[in-house]
Order: sequence, then C-alpha cells, then structure tokens
Amino acid sequence: MIHKKQNGSTQRTERAVRATMPEQAPEVRVRNFHEVPLGYGPEEAMGEARRCLQCKKAACKEGCPVNVAIPEFLARISEGKFDEAARTIKQTNCLPAICGRVCPQETQCEERCVLGKRFEPVAIGRLERFAADYERQRGRMELPPKAPPTGKRVAVVGSGPAGLAVAGDLVLLGHEVTVFEAFHRPGGVLRYGIPEFRLPKEIVDCEVDYLERLGVRLELNQVIGKSITLDELLKVEGFHAVFIGVGAGLPYGMGVPGENLGGIYLANEYLTRANLMKAYAFPQYGTPVLRGSNVCVVGGGNVAMDAARTARRLTDGNVSILYRRSREELPARAEEIHHAEEEGVELKMLCAPIEYLGDERGMVREVRCQRMELGEPDASGRRRPVSVPGSELSLRADLVIIAIGSGANPLLTRTASGIELNRRGYIVADPSGATSRPGVWAGGDIVTGSATVILAMGAGKAAAADIHRYLSGLSNGRSSSLAMEAAGS
Repeated sequence: MIHKKQNGSTQRTERAVRATMPEQAPEVRVRNFHEVPLGYGPEEAMGEARRCLQCKKAACKEGCPVNVAIPEFLARISEGKFDEAARTIKQTNCLPAICGRVCPQETQCEERCVLGKRFEPVAIGRLERFAADYERQRGRMELPPKAPPTGKRVAVVGSGPAGLAVAGDLVLLGHEVTVFEAFHRPGGVLRYGIPEFRLPKEIVDCEVDYLERLGVRLELNQVIGKSITLDELLKVEGFHAVFIGVGAGLPYGMGVPGENLGGIYLANEYLTRANLMKAYAFPQYGTPVLRGSNVCVVGGGNVAMDAARTARRLTDGNVSILYRRSREELPARAEEIHHAEEEGVELKMLCAPIEYLGDERGMVREVRCQRMELGEPDASGRRRPVSVPGSELSLRADLVIIAIGSGANPLLTRTASGIELNRRGYIVADPSGATSRPGVWAGGDIVTGSATVILAMGAGKAAAADIHRYLSGLSNGRSSSLAMEAAGS
C-alpha cells in the first residue's frame, strides 16, 4: 500500500513492482483443463491498482478498442470498491471477465501506460478480470437502467464477441434484439475456439446470461443463409436492421501433398471438438478426438498455441509447433508462448511442411519439412520466409493440426443480395460497420479477417452506435461510397 506520508523513494519502489498473479504449476496443469492463471485476491488487486498514476490524459484508455474508463475503475479497486469498479467497466464493456482473460492488453491499453515507460505497466487486464470475477462470484451483478422501448427490432447474426457487443449496447438503448447462432451453444469463437484452460466456459455462460437478463433474445441452431436468409429476416420477419458478425470460420489448408490423410486436422475442427463438444472429457461426452503420441501443430498464432496446449494435455508424448519464420515473428501473445513452453511444447522455428506421408491404413506417420531463412519483408511487414535448398528433414507424426488461419465462410453472403464483398470474400464495411446494403451492418472477423476478441467488440460497439442513429432517423444506414472505396482497397 502507498500512503501520502511515505517518501518519494518508497513510492517509486512500490510503483515499480507489478503484482504477480498466481497460476497452476506446469506439471500440474498439463494434467487438467482448469484455468491456468488463478487471479488476484483483494489485497493484491488493491496494491496493483494503486500503482496507477491516475493520469489526467489517460493514454491507456485511448488504447482500448471499447473505450473502458480505465483510470476510473482502477481508482475504485484501489479504494476497495470492487463492485463499483465492475459496473464502471460495464458502462462500455459488456464482457469484462472475458476481456480480462483473452485480450492482448500488452499491445493495447498496457502498451500506452505511462508507468510502463520506466517500470512494468499496470496490470490493467488482470484487474479487469478481478473486478468482474469479484462481482460475479458474489452474485452482485446488477442490471443497468434501460431506455424505454423503441419498438424497433434488430437481428444479430452470430453470437461471438462482435455480435454480443452489438446486442449489449442496443438492448440498453431500448431496441428489441434477437441473436441468431448456428451452434447449439452461444459464444462463437469464445466457446468453440478458446480452450477451457484459457477461458472457462462458465465465464462465457455467465456473461451471455447477463445479456439475456438485459433482454437480449437468443435463437440457437439457426444457420442464417440456410434455415433462413438475411433477406427473409428483413422482409418476412420484420427486423428493422441486421448486424452480421459471423466471424471468419472457413479454415485454410496448405495444399501440400498428403494433407487429406487421416490424423490431420484443421485447427477449427480440432478446437471445436475439444471445446464446444468437450472431446477432452471423452467418453463422458460423446465426441472423440485423436490424441497422438507425436503431435505437430503448423502455425504460430494464438490458435496454434491453443491447439498445441490442448494436445499437450491429451498426450504424454511429444508436441511440437512448426513455424516458417523465426521466434521474433511469432504472432501469438507472449504469455501464450511462455505458457506453451512451460508445458513442454517444443517450438521448431524456420520450419515448413512440404509433404505428409501415411501408413498402410491411410493415417499420417511423417511430416517432411523444409528449412527456411528470412528474406526481405513482405506485405505484412515481417521478413518473408525463403526455403533453403537441400535442407529437407522428416519428423515423426501421428497427429497434425494445421493452424495457419481462416477465411470468410460464404454461406450467408452468397444468399444475401446487395452486400459488397472484397476479393477475399470478406464483407466491405465502413468504420461504422455500415455495408453497401441499407439497414445491414457487419463487423469483426467477417470484415477484417482473423483478429482479436476486443477488436471485434470495438467494431460491434461502433456498429451499435450507427444502428441506433439509423433507427432514430439520423442515418440512412448505408456506407458512403468514399468509405466503401477505402474499406475495399
């Protein structure tokens, strides 16, 4: 604790030290699917919150895609007013317990923290998690006031982070909101993509339940574009506006020989089986997943880390990540890389598969790889991997998980008229989320390609604000041609 009567040296020393978050030991957590970080207790949270300098111009807030009032909620925590802190966060973020766990705070709010220029930045994400958990665990989740009913109906397609953000904002503004979800459980990527040990599903359930208590209606097992089209939502069902937040769920393969062998999964299927279908608890749950004793995961993002760490918990054998660039170019969060290595996942850098070989049963048994070196930067700004001639090597593998990204699923867009797509099949939308079709907005990965939970939520909030303007008669609900041109370039 820092008191005013302490000398400046003591204050500087205490502000320099970031509170450590306890977590499961690696040798314990690889045997279970329980959450790895265990969270702050009240004293640790108060001490960490007191490190905040309470800057008059809060750069941390500028780094938050949903504009959380960061200094304000930190001040509440420092005073021990934990419920008030949670309610302060929820003025702009309806999913604080989720964001506190999976947002890349280190490259957003915490990267802007002024304290971080000399010491470690304030642990904003961990404190957001603490406040949300404290309120939830004590059953004190109060509902905020809502505007009077407007009589306007909004359909939200997809219950991932973008769709939930739209729903949470619009229902508070008095609109009737129905969320349509293709799966049998809500949450989108929060449920099928992120493992239990990183985001417990009870957290997703609780935050979705909060939205339902606000008045958001959920329609599950509804594949828009198949069971009902977007045109029918507007013209038959009578919705006044539609938001499309279906994510980028079409997985990419590599197109290398042998990719169709048994024992080779695309990461979307592997993680959906393990998370949504609870294959990690088979046979208690009815969906199996191959376990393997020599596992190779191809890719270097958070999805690859999630797949590798899941596989590690399902085998006593070897789990390796194959990545065609060097460690410095790994796109995954530093925390996820650190946890993966602690758990025994081996990183094989500058290594790219060129062929998969199978056994007499048609099951994968070997991955032939090519050593790579880094050349000139490509369009992403990272140095482009270039193959090294004569450097092939072979790795034993009885399970391969390909996690090299995903694209736009055309199921909805090919049945919807008047929505402009770019050359990669993503919906073209301006910064407000407005598309080329009046009354239809889009946001999240279906617009940007695969990105983060918090960026999808930011897009959802922007769309909600513009939808509200449209329903209030202050907007035509259509993207301007100039914004459309910029978004499609």
